[in-house]
Amino acid sequence: MSEEFDALIIGAGQSGPFLAAKLAEAGQKVALIEREHLGGTCVNDGCTPTKTLVASARAAWAARHAAEFGVSVQGPITVDMRAVKARMKEVVGASVQSLTGWLRSFQSLEIIMGSGSFVSAREVKVGDRVLSAPRIFINTGGSANIPDWPGLDGVPYLTNTSLLELETVPEHLVIAGGSYIALEFAQIYARFGAKVTVLERGTRIAAREDEEISDAIRDILAADGVFFLCGATVSSAERTQHGVRLHLRQDGQDFRIEGSHLLIALGRTPNTADLDLPAAGLGTDARGFIPVDDHLLTSVPGIWALGDVNGRGAFTHTSYNDYEIVSDNLLKGGERSLAKRIPAYGLFIDPPLGRIGMSEAEVRKSGRSALLATYPMTRVARARERGETKGLMKVLVDAQSHQILGAAILGIGGDEVVHTLLQLMAAGTPYTTLMETVHIHPTVSELIPTMLASLEPLR
Repeated sequence: MSEEFDALIIGAGQSGPFLAAKLAEAGQKVALIEREHLGGTCVNDGCTPTKTLVASARAAWAARHAAEFGVSVQGPITVDMRAVKARMKEVVGASVQSLTGWLRSFQSLEIIMGSGSFVSAREVKVGDRVLSAPRIFINTGGSANIPDWPGLDGVPYLTNTSLLELETVPEHLVIAGGSYIALEFAQIYARFGAKVTVLERGTRIAAREDEEISDAIRDILAADGVFFLCGATVSSAERTQHGVRLHLRQDGQDFRIEGSHLLIALGRTPNTADLDLPAAGLGTDARGFIPVDDHLLTSVPGIWALGDVNGRGAFTHTSYNDYEIVSDNLLKGGERSLAKRIPAYGLFIDPPLGRIGMSEAEVRKSGRSALLATYPMTRVARARERGETKGLMKVLVDAQSHQILGAAILGIGGDEVVHTLLQLMAAGTPYTTLMETVHIHPTVSELIPTMLASLEPLR
């Protein structure tokens, strides 16, 4: 016989815990099922630990460059990875402890540790228990995508999770992949003192970005000593006495590269394999995601999919927004949906990239009439004062409505500054309003109106 609940939530990433708490707060009996750890990828092996590492890497960079600012640092700069890891674990542990304590404060919310799988469209099995509810929410996230290279199964490769357990700086870290996770780790470990090589099968890194943004990202990382091999594909992998050897093909030529460590950063795969989705009448698309409508509802009434598992966003903030949409619709009779969500994300290298809306390539593909402006960070006083002039700002505007279509801010404070333009987009406000607003000097944001003043037709 099954145990009855008002709601079952499978997975405790960014959507699950907050939805569970909100439903429990509304008086519902809720079961939150988690097989490994509360907080999901973000808290345990994503945002929280990696941005803590970014901070440590930034400290190492600042110490090495102290003389440029007239500050003397005696002796060689070294990195104690055990201390770095301990600090990271402390920050992560505090976050998990806080989340756990908060969730356990709700009397009608039961946290069940174990792997959940469907028995039917209204039942989920966890160990020996069968739980039933009229509403079930899937929030199982994703995990590192592992390629099928010959020989890889005999290589002790790393993922974004296992890399966090290192207590020494790799002699030579080879990173397979040239996208966001790969690039953040590349800079982190280069600043820690490792030799870092990034392998990208495409013609350029960060291929989702416009070409000049991609090139600027590469320049930033190259200045930290990161080496790039683009257009290179892996033929096979093998373990060596001192690490790993990859056999590559580039421009019709075969060659090989050896490293002490190999990080696989080739995208993410949704965690659906253990859910037994067919038992609930559910399936996945060609990429393994659970299809949902704009209200996060699956093809089976009473079952929702939130977060990375639905393919409608791959970030902590989009997962949290999924929770907000579902919560508002179920508890307040609202009509919030994904249709109004503006794409927004960051690349947290140093300096960071803040990206919103459409890229230039996407605007061109849409065929709409647009205006374009760019502005180098070398002309931003705050950047010059801080000695961090790499990067650029870029904005695209609709030529008729004067509303912001998209923007990229790559440079000091870029991940924060970009929200100025994001709010204009959300409000449907023309860019001219921002130009008429007085900004504080000296800041990065004060140069956005200056950039907008140079808008020209996109040709």
